[in-house]
Amino acid sequence: MLAYLRNLGARLFRRDRIAEELEAELAAHIAHRADDLERAGLDRGEAERRARLEFGARERYKEESYESLGGKFVETLIQDVRFAVRVLRKSPGFVIAAVSTLALAIGANAVVFSVMNSFVLRPLNVPDAESLYELQRGSEASGFESYPNYLDLRDRNHTFDSVMAWNILSAGFDTGENPAREWIVEASGNYFDGLHLQPYLGRFFHASDERGSNSAPYIVLSYAFWHTRFRDDHGVIGRVVQLDRHPFTIIGVAPPLFHGTLLFFNPDIFVPIVNHSQLSPDDMNARDNRFIFMTMGHVKKGVTRAQAIADLNSIGKELETAYPKQVGKKTFSLASPSLYGDLLGGPVRTFLTGLMLLAGLILLAACANLASLFSSRAADRAREVALRLALGSNRRRILRGLFTEALLISLIGGALGLAGSVALLRALSRWQPFPRWPMQVPVDPDGRVYALALLLTLACGFFFGAVPIRQILRASPYEIVKAGTTGKARRGISFRDVLLVAQIAICGVLLTASLVAVRGLVRSLHGDYGIRLEDTMLVDTDLSMAGYSGERAPAMQKRMIEALETIPGVESVGLSDNVPLGDGASKTTIYTDATADLKPANAFAHPIVYNISPGYFHASGTHILAGRDFTWHDDEANPRVAIVNPEFARRLFGSSDSTIGRHFRLSDGTRAEIVGLAEQGMYQRLTEDLEAAIFLPIRQSPSTSTFLVVHSTRDPLNLTATMRARLRDLDAGLPVYIQTRLAEMGPILFGPRTASMALGVLGLMGFLLAITGVFGMAAYMVSKRLRELGIRIALGAQRREVLQSALGRAFKILAIGSAAGLVLGLLANRVLAFVVYQATPRDPLVLAGVVAAMALLGLIATWIPAQRALSADPLILLREE
Repeated sequence: MLAYLRNLGARLFRRDRIAEELEAELAAHIAHRADDLERAGLDRGEAERRARLEFGARERYKEESYESLGGKFVETLIQDVRFAVRVLRKSPGFVIAAVSTLALAIGANAVVFSVMNSFVLRPLNVPDAESLYELQRGSEASGFESYPNYLDLRDRNHTFDSVMAWNILSAGFDTGENPAREWIVEASGNYFDGLHLQPYLGRFFHASDERGSNSAPYIVLSYAFWHTRFRDDHGVIGRVVQLDRHPFTIIGVAPPLFHGTLLFFNPDIFVPIVNHSQLSPDDMNARDNRFIFMTMGHVKKGVTRAQAIADLNSIGKELETAYPKQVGKKTFSLASPSLYGDLLGGPVRTFLTGLMLLAGLILLAACANLASLFSSRAADRAREVALRLALGSNRRRILRGLFTEALLISLIGGALGLAGSVALLRALSRWQPFPRWPMQVPVDPDGRVYALALLLTLACGFFFGAVPIRQILRASPYEIVKAGTTGKARRGISFRDVLLVAQIAICGVLLTASLVAVRGLVRSLHGDYGIRLEDTMLVDTDLSMAGYSGERAPAMQKRMIEALETIPGVESVGLSDNVPLGDGASKTTIYTDATADLKPANAFAHPIVYNISPGYFHASGTHILAGRDFTWHDDEANPRVAIVNPEFARRLFGSSDSTIGRHFRLSDGTRAEIVGLAEQGMYQRLTEDLEAAIFLPIRQSPSTSTFLVVHSTRDPLNLTATMRARLRDLDAGLPVYIQTRLAEMGPILFGPRTASMALGVLGLMGFLLAITGVFGMAAYMVSKRLRELGIRIALGAQRREVLQSALGRAFKILAIGSAAGLVLGLLANRVLAFVVYQATPRDPLVLAGVVAAMALLGLIATWIPAQRALSADPLILLREE
């Protein structure tokens, strides 16, 4: 083996000497034959000529002789690459077009796949993530659970190694200066141990620290928060800070790569869940208070998913029997915790799958484009191939060279596309779409992304490199050389035509989808949501962060309203514990007035509920259709009242007529009288069906959660400093967040905006690829028929006839592909309907836009070939021939 390698190396690095020896040997054979012919009576010159003819293809014999020596593969590969580089250097336009096309396609697919990989395929960055599941309520596909139910699930199951619980909330974080609102995960004592994590600094809290309510005033900082807020200070361990005016001790820092157990949500602080009452007024021991955001656990080894679900369902049945009023129907399912199970994961997977399909269409369009370019290039090089075949080169060697060119272009394009996608993905990973929320998009590429890019690159290279195979295998040197440069018009449908039709159809689909998304986004910004978006600001805080509770909270809320109303230019101020189309919506349970047994099974509906102040409707721009608004006299000393929307009235009473004065029962059994009917709005997302909603007086349903809605006649942004100063005068330690009403809708608009941006980019890429494809075909057809067109012009043909003859085929293909793309785009609206407000490709403006775009595509792509066809000079063409 060693001797073989030594000989192989000698052959590889002494190629010049071997080539000289082969050349000398072949020359000797020819000289010996010439000597024989000379002795037969021929003169020396004729004898040498005859000897060379009898010997045949000298270069082929040299290749065959050299291959027989072995070690040819590497040398041949180097030769092929060198030859491919030399050939491609002669066609810089072709190389730029091909590389750019492939870079766009590979880059787009790498970006989309990396996003899908991060959100769907890649597990959480915790040990043993494959066995970690979220415990979802089977009827809701959500993980909300009460603390007592969690304890039962944790202690009574037989299929999980550990069951952990955690919740998201915000709290006022105060180190003695600049109090701020920070996002917190309150977690069960076994949270870190159950996830098999080790602290970066200090220690974690454990189950042993839980000794009752408020027994573990400890804080674990996230690594990023420790790095930015405390500047990597190792002395932070043991420091006492305040959360909502309660002292907590910092005991540790989480590892750098751990960002919590919700993929896109990066909390700042972790605290024990047993201290919930210090951070929230909710009763954590109430079995019907489902404040826990997610319950999750590791399934034991050897336990199947079905067995774990059956175990949980058996516990659920026991809880149904023991607590029928508080629990109700209780079944379970398991889901990945990374995207909050099916509630968020389903829509995200649907959208990303659709986006991946569209990116795949971009790749197909690029391959079709490149296949057409390579096929045309092979036709243009037919004379060169014929000469090489006539000189003795074998077809396999020619095909190998063409494949080398294709793979070389593919690798260059793939490398550029991957480099661009990596830069974009790293920028996306640093992007924070919502400044108020600690949310990031963790889409850093990994080995899967690089592997996919390499696979697509090689596949594309082999695909469009294989297109001219049939052309080469059937090439006849004699016929090609005899035909000269005279081109023939193609008849019938060719493979290139089919590719181009498919490419144009794909462009039509992408353009339709992108215009639908853009139109939907425009509607989302100018829709009727039952609230005013212009000239409105939101002041968001929670009074519990500054220690307000009981009677102090309502009094402070009224003082805040009065303080902001005195600002010049402010027309009205209202208050709510939450706002429509904001960060989230709370639901309540209601019963008909005749219901006596108030158990969950007898609940009539679960409408969205808002606790508001007088003047809220005026400030938010919501019209009261009937009845009256609340007053400050609607307090706990007076009967319960409510304002409802038309959908609530329709569900409860069958109609919104004669609703005023009727009653229903709240979750605690209290009767509430309907005193007003507010206009229908949108409350959770733009694509929702009609939702039932009720509004209750803030004085009758107190809440420390505070959203001040401020409507003014001045530019709201100019009021920010004044509003902040007025509120600081009331309490300097109260953290507030001020933004426009439209900015508050950022999470709601994130889906439509992302869809519009992504589909717009893909549509533009498809448009550019289609232009390249049509231009390549039109230019090729004109170049092949240029002599014929020149003769027609010389014989008096009209410009219209010349264009129809030269580009008629291209226009037919463009029309067929455009029609097919438009039809397919009309059928593809279901993918967009979930994320885009009122998405419909049947919008006349969308249809007109697609038709205009495809017409523009044809005009741009055929302009230069048309000018070349019309300027053909028959005298010059015939002289060149």
